[in-house]
Amino acid sequence: MRVLYRIATIEDRIRVPPEKLGTDVAKALRAAISEQMEGVLNSRLGMVLSVASIDRIGEGKIMPNDPGVYYDAEFRLLSFKPEMNEVVEGEVIDNTEFGAFVRMGPMDGLVHISQLMDDFVSFDAKNSVFLGKESKRTLKEGDMVRARVIAASFGSGDNKIGLTMRQSGLGVLSWIEDDKRKAGGKPDKAEKPEKKEKKEKKEKE
Repeated sequence: MRVLYRIATIEDRIRVPPEKLGTDVAKALRAAISEQMEGVLNSRLGMVLSVASIDRIGEGKIMPNDPGVYYDAEFRLLSFKPEMNEVVEGEVIDNTEFGAFVRMGPMDGLVHISQLMDDFVSFDAKNSVFLGKESKRTLKEGDMVRARVIAASFGSGDNKIGLTMRQSGLGVLSWIEDDKRKAGGKPDKAEKPEKKEKKEKKEKE
């Protein structure tokens, strides 16, 4: 899995409001950037989480009829932005008739019902559970899952992350472990018959 958290270096002119003036400029600038950008969805950065550092502060400038001070600054922002085809892990927080919402870090993604598993899926609305017809596998709220990003858009007014769990190695984490055990036959720690016989013979001697 790739890292979904990123550090981006930004150069911008930041307005520091008058109520923050008179204190340390770096602290005032950090506070102003935080208020303007943290929690905002940006088409290039994704969701901005925090100001990582202030690297350069230019000379303050005053504009006509504006009590604030503007600083040309260079700073770094910590953001969260899943990219296409990235593999993510998260918790199922809500099941609806059209799919499951997965909480991954500070954002939620949707796994449409058609992308839940490679099986015919029905939805039990009373218990908020999905059931695979052939596999008998269930997906319920609280399950930890692994999914792949198949759609991502930010800052366009229609922010969304689309996920799939139909590919190999994806799905509820317990499903993935079951598939590994089936593919490997016996559990990894099981001894082969011939080795077990030799061990017993050696212990008798």
